[in-house]
Amino acid sequence: MLEEIRISGLGIIESSTLELGPGLTVVTGETGAGKTMIVTALGLLLGGRGDAGAVRKGKKTARVEGVIDARSLPAVIEATEEAGGEVEEGRVLVARTVAAEGRARAYVGGATVPVATLGSVTSPLVAVHGQSDQHRLLQPRAQRDSLDRFGGDAVAKLLTAYRELHTELRVVERELDEVTTHARERAQEADLLRFGLGEIEAVSPEAGEDATLAQEEEKLGYADTLRTAAEQAREALSSEDIDSPDALGAVSVAKQALESVRDHDPDAAALAERLAEVTYLLSDVAADVASYATGVETDPARLAVVSERRAALTALTRKYGETIDEVLAWSETGAKRLLELDSDDERIEELKNERTRLRADLADAGAMLSTARTDAAGALAEAVSDELTGLAMPHARLVVDVRQKETDAPASEDEPHAPLRFPSSGKGKGKGERWLRYGSNGLDEIELLLAANTGSEPRPLHKGASGGELSRVMLAIEVVLAATSPVPTFVFDEVDAGVGGTAAVEIGRRLAHLARTAQVLVVTHLPQVAAFADHHVAVEKTSDGVVTSSGLTVLDDEARERELSRMLAGLTASDTAIAHARELLEVARSAKA
Repeated sequence: MLEEIRISGLGIIESSTLELGPGLTVVTGETGAGKTMIVTALGLLLGGRGDAGAVRKGKKTARVEGVIDARSLPAVIEATEEAGGEVEEGRVLVARTVAAEGRARAYVGGATVPVATLGSVTSPLVAVHGQSDQHRLLQPRAQRDSLDRFGGDAVAKLLTAYRELHTELRVVERELDEVTTHARERAQEADLLRFGLGEIEAVSPEAGEDATLAQEEEKLGYADTLRTAAEQAREALSSEDIDSPDALGAVSVAKQALESVRDHDPDAAALAERLAEVTYLLSDVAADVASYATGVETDPARLAVVSERRAALTALTRKYGETIDEVLAWSETGAKRLLELDSDDERIEELKNERTRLRADLADAGAMLSTARTDAAGALAEAVSDELTGLAMPHARLVVDVRQKETDAPASEDEPHAPLRFPSSGKGKGKGERWLRYGSNGLDEIELLLAANTGSEPRPLHKGASGGELSRVMLAIEVVLAATSPVPTFVFDEVDAGVGGTAAVEIGRRLAHLARTAQVLVVTHLPQVAAFADHHVAVEKTSDGVVTSSGLTVLDDEARERELSRMLAGLTASDTAIAHARELLEVARSAKA
């Protein structure tokens, strides 16, 4: 809901603030006072085109700000945060500036954004109906959505079921298209997999085998060097030559020297014991080194076998992975993929059968949805036509046209997004059958048509009514759709153009009815409409002889009576006009009650 609009430097408005609340707010004022500037300001906040000519003379820029209460509008909060703006206490500040030289800037939550982003945040919140505005309900999608909401649960459940089937069909068709369209590529992929799996199977590697063989080849390649080094180490530890010094002999001499004096000093005894331990360790190491030297053998045949095996494994790791473990993982994945590719023919047949079933189910669901929409269309047309009678359009008739998108039979049902087949209704282009195009929202094209006079053919809304009539048609539609409308704020600019008397009272009554479930802002020149307001704002024009300005004033009860008397008789001090104004207010209060 819009809580406030601040305008500065726009047209004849130098600086004004319009506070808005729930219910019906009317804006009145003398001709030329600047009432339409409020609608212009709203248009800027909704992302409309900025006109440099609307900048007030002497000002560099025009600025419009709006405060949106978004506490019950999570989509607005999300869109604001995605745009980089901030939400403070559930409220979002939006703004638009237009420079006299033509540049425009837009802001959402304090962040500078493109004008299109501002419009995407604000336009779903406000529906503007004026004689020169682009109406939301003139858009085909909005007309379809409005009819579906009017249809209630009966349409909603059928639409949900239809969309689920449509999604399933799209998934099946995409997979089928991939399998059949890329058959050659998939066959090539299968051949490459078979070749690779064959190479791996021929070698039959084992997990970790490459690392094990690398160690073994290293040992076999340096067998002589390893054996020589081991024999030298054994000789150094324990020499077989009595005259050659070795580690064991040296330690033994040291141990005997300390043993000879151990009785004279406990420390010498401790050192002798430690040398005894060293002697035992050296003996064990010497024995192990001798055993190792004996075990190292030169085996050229085994080295050749290991080298050949490693070469085979290296050939695999060059193609299928850096290690044999990765090669085995590739083999497992490739085998699964090959099984999938080899079953293409069976899968194609399964998918075609599934597609046939889903198309039949979708056709049934689409037909039921069309029937429900047709029923809802009749009820909506009747309700709106009744409303038009009370809005000084007694001969006008709304028609909600629900029609299917019929087309020629496809050359093959294998065509992408081929239409659905239906039995002939007598109007089909084929013999005994007809083909209908479909989309994610059903088989139907929905269009609101208006027959403005008795005997006239229904025409699209923007062609079947004048500007003033169209605004009343929109009011009638919005009143009927009020309970199901997702739009929280409606703006009507001179919806009462060309009417008066009882019809004007009926317009006010319907605006008040719409305001029970939505915020409604109306620019009007009729006192019969203004009398129904919950909040009355007057646009007052002042001039110092050089510059003309307009301001906005929220009227109290007394001021409201004076404004209504001015609208009734052009007088604010006439007792008769005041009495008539009070009578109008009383009639409005009774009607609203």
